[in-house]
Amino acid sequence: MAQPRGERAQGPKGTRGMSRGDPTIDEPPRAIAAELELRSPAFNDGTLIPDRYSRQGGDTAPPLEWTHVPDGTEELALICEDPDAPGGTFVHWVVTQIPPEATGIGGTDGLPPGATVGRNGFGDLGWGGPQPPVGDEAHRYFFRLYAVDRPLGLDEGATADDVHAAADDHSLARGTLVGLFAR
Repeated sequence: MAQPRGERAQGPKGTRGMSRGDPTIDEPPRAIAAELELRSPAFNDGTLIPDRYSRQGGDTAPPLEWTHVPDGTEELALICEDPDAPGGTFVHWVVTQIPPEATGIGGTDGLPPGATVGRNGFGDLGWGGPQPPVGDEAHRYFFRLYAVDRPLGLDEGATADDVHAAADDHSLARGTLVGLFAR
């Protein structure tokens, strides 16, 4: 027998979170189907980023390489953030419109053709190397590469927030590499 409209089936009540991404929301977040393998020939995951990539040491973007870009990828987007910065998360690099056939970025190769630089936390376009306060424990720099199923439509100067908002619910795969840096 069908329940009358407006009544709820018996059983425990679920809980609701306050915003998207809250782990207490009843509906699980969209699962990312695959993981990109993101690495650097300059440093390994969880190790120190060489000084030449720091703000005072040359401010050259570190080389990154990746594999396992899934079929259906229309664009790759890269963000590098330092969650240990004194004022909260600090953005060091934003790159969008990376062609899905690209396999690397940074270093002496620079950007793949068609890629577009965004604005970092220093207010500049492109890479802004690590510059944590002197004496701080090593900060963590999260390099995240997203494979998305549609063009994000972001132009030069896009921010990390712009990328997060545009890529929401469109990520096919993600890769993360963490480098450390201290002065």
